[in-house]
Amino acid sequence: MTAFAPDSLVLNRKLPLWYQVSQSLRASILGRTPDASLRLPTEEQLAAHYGVSVLTMRQALKELEEEGLISRHRRRGTFIEPGARRSSPRRLLGSIDAIVAQQSGERTTVLGHGTAPVPGELAEFFPDVTEVVAYKRLRSDGETGEPTNWAENAVHPDVAAGLDPADLERWPMTKVLRDVVGVRISRITDTVEARLADPETAALLQVPLLSPILHYTGVTYDEDGRVVDVARIRYRGDRFSFTVTVEASH
Repeated sequence: MTAFAPDSLVLNRKLPLWYQVSQSLRASILGRTPDASLRLPTEEQLAAHYGVSVLTMRQALKELEEEGLISRHRRRGTFIEPGARRSSPRRLLGSIDAIVAQQSGERTTVLGHGTAPVPGELAEFFPDVTEVVAYKRLRSDGETGEPTNWAENAVHPDVAAGLDPADLERWPMTKVLRDVVGVRISRITDTVEARLADPETAALLQVPLLSPILHYTGVTYDEDGRVVDVARIRYRGDRFSFTVTVEASH
């Protein structure tokens, strides 16, 4: 493809194909490099890239157009909006690419990383080790520089051995684990709850002490059922909301 090149995608037949494609393409758009082309490949090229029909691809593009991420022009083609950014709320149907898309599109600064004892509240997730590799990151709005959330990741040491912290300033942790380190992720369990900002969170997110925040915990499992990463992310309560859609089985 001579235009913008999206990431690859392994389709899950249990979820709507158009949804999976839109999530994967959204993550590619929001995580693109500054010098990436704004022109998308044709519908036919994208359909071939993802292994879906043109009708499915068209539906996925319609979703992204409605969100303001792309614009479509007759005879000229489809283009990424230069100021494209993630909007909220987000819809999650359970795909790994949805998680990647949710984490993309912000400027990330690695505040620190290193080996640390397994935190007591995470001991149940790491029964085979006494230490994990901890990463602390601050995410900011790519346009305004305003802090939006900060994350602590506890990564299994066997997995962290293949992780370059510099990659975490370019891509979300889930994408790095899957596409760079090569972890075969089987599932991620998400928990979101309301909390009050502690002193560290208030300082990093530039919000008043004890103001409402959204506290997200994501536990990532590999195909052997081992926990490879536990993410604890604090979101500014005035910037985020989450919508989860449960699809009926047929």
